[in-house]
Amino acid sequence: MWPKVISAIKNKHFLSLAGNGIMIVLSMITTAIIFRALPIAKAGEWGFFQATFLLIDTFRSGFITTAFIKFYAGSDEKRTVEVAGSTWFVGLIITGILAILNIPALFAMHYVADEGLLLFLKWFGLAYIFTLPMFMATCVLQGEQRFDQLLYVRFVNRGLFIVFIIVLIVIHKMSLETLLYSYLVSNLITSIYTMAMGWSRISTLTKRTKSSIKEIYDFGKYSVGTTLSSNMFRTSDTYIINFMLGPAALAIYNLGQSLMQLVEVPLVSFAATGMPLLSSFYNQNKRAEVIQTMKKYIGMLTIILIPACIIACLLADFAIGLIGGGKYAHTEAANVFRFFMTFALLYPADRFSALTLDVIHRPQVNFYKVLVMLAANIIFDYLGIKVFGNIYGVAVTTAIPVLIAVFISYFELNKYLKYSFWSIYATGYTELKLLIKQGMAIIRPSTN
Repeated sequence: MWPKVISAIKNKHFLSLAGNGIMIVLSMITTAIIFRALPIAKAGEWGFFQATFLLIDTFRSGFITTAFIKFYAGSDEKRTVEVAGSTWFVGLIITGILAILNIPALFAMHYVADEGLLLFLKWFGLAYIFTLPMFMATCVLQGEQRFDQLLYVRFVNRGLFIVFIIVLIVIHKMSLETLLYSYLVSNLITSIYTMAMGWSRISTLTKRTKSSIKEIYDFGKYSVGTTLSSNMFRTSDTYIINFMLGPAALAIYNLGQSLMQLVEVPLVSFAATGMPLLSSFYNQNKRAEVIQTMKKYIGMLTIILIPACIIACLLADFAIGLIGGGKYAHTEAANVFRFFMTFALLYPADRFSALTLDVIHRPQVNFYKVLVMLAANIIFDYLGIKVFGNIYGVAVTTAIPVLIAVFISYFELNKYLKYSFWSIYATGYTELKLLIKQGMAIIRPSTN
């Protein structure tokens, strides 16, 4: 039994890792095209639009994603139908509210000068409607651990966007407005595709139940606060830089930060496969296995990131030039990337300890933790810019809130089951050696 389970997990890891790797490459291609095609200030305004869109979208994604996967993964068919239908109902309510809020927001456009914010106020309602079926499909496919189909959805979405951008450049129609139209159309086509394939499970809407809706709401009201605060933590950098240093500085900062998507490949992939496993152990009341699984993920990923961070710091200037082009040479972008890659060694501990807190029904801890992080980030960003006078002030101080998060999570998880912080990395080292040994055994030709 256990060899089959282990084999299945490895296959899911591979699909998730490969899929996310492909999507990161496509995302970086998109970033490179946009940064090269638009002036620096316009690239900053596009980044501001995206940051604002993702922040508000957190009301939907934060409320639904974790709650859906928690109640959907591993359940029987009757239960999954109820959860999917109930989640669709909640998603429609949230999306409807956001779309309605777009109407009064249109009247505020005359009082806004920032192009990125104007773009958001004009189109955010339609954007949320267009992305709902695609969003629901990604939740369903992640809950079912169908990472192959999840890759199809993301590939269609990102591929169409890239094609539309290239067409705009060829016909000399590239601008913020036309870039936004391409974004909307690619999302709409992808949503239609997911419904046609049956992956969004929209047909289950009629199977919703009051009890399932209440379960999703009760859990989501905490997880949305955590996710929203977490996104506000990241978005606060964008807003502070945009309004204190300007959109050109924001573009330089975003370019340096965009290469951090390379770190997101293993983090997102292992999180997608790790949460169902953690939930399974928790539901079986296996506390030791929950903590051991968390330690394994954190330790392995941190060790894997060490050589990646060293190489990235050495090749930062080349990478920035490759993605952004010559106009970003000799800017702060390369050093921003170096700062973030150094702090990235803390990301696995932050990400998986937060995920474990959600799994063990302590999402409120994550919520309050991220509020502390947000407050610390805003304070130190402001002080950093005042001291340094440039984006280094934001990049350097980013490590402080992450350190706070890791400490709080470790303190709270020790209430669930005591363990040594440094044992995380010992476990990761042991597991990584075992994984390498197993991999070598597979690829080494048999001598028998």
